[in-house]
Amino acid sequence: MTITRTIATMAAAAGLLLVSGAPMAADQSMGFFVTSVAIGNGADLGGLEGADAHCAKLGEAAGSKGRTWRAYLSTQSPDGKARGKSARDRIGKGPWYNARGELIASDLDQLHLSPNIIKRTALDENGNLVKGRGDKPNQHDILTGSKNDGTAYFPWEEGDHTCSNWTSSADGQGSAQVGHHDRHGGGNTSWNSAHPSRGCSQQNLMSTGGNGFLYCFAAD
Repeated sequence: MTITRTIATMAAAAGLLLVSGAPMAADQSMGFFVTSVAIGNGADLGGLEGADAHCAKLGEAAGSKGRTWRAYLSTQSPDGKARGKSARDRIGKGPWYNARGELIASDLDQLHLSPNIIKRTALDENGNLVKGRGDKPNQHDILTGSKNDGTAYFPWEEGDHTCSNWTSSADGQGSAQVGHHDRHGGGNTSWNSAHPSRGCSQQNLMSTGGNGFLYCFAAD
């Protein structure tokens, strides 16, 4: 009788261990999207705060609750003495999934080395495709102000790549570094640092194949 009880106790304990050691199902709720609409004032987004608020507004309207949304944007030092804020340091650690539950990247390294970002997966907050190369109009330029590794430009790297840290829509006063969400065009497949825009106005963002759209990431 004692042996039977011992065996039963051991079996129960083993069962508990199996249950407690079982991997939890991954949270595949949306943690990444391309904005479906632009703020509409060229690269003047109201700074990082305005861009983050735009991401939060669209994410929440699409049903995402309780998440901290950040726009994937870098800034440059206004005094030219230090490096600005880097986009990769603003968006959390991952993983990130799109609106259809597809994995975009498991962490920051994968995001900047081999992300699952192409036209089919770089969806807006409602799970819809964003127009890219071959569509009319082409809107694949996504504002980032960043280098390929997600970092901000150093002060000594020529030019303003962030349209006065996302507060200017005036042309002739810098440009905005953009990425291609569809990974096509101009011989550059970078999702976050393909080329600079022609200027900071809405018209010039559109003329280079964009519309002032942003990448939004859940930082929590």
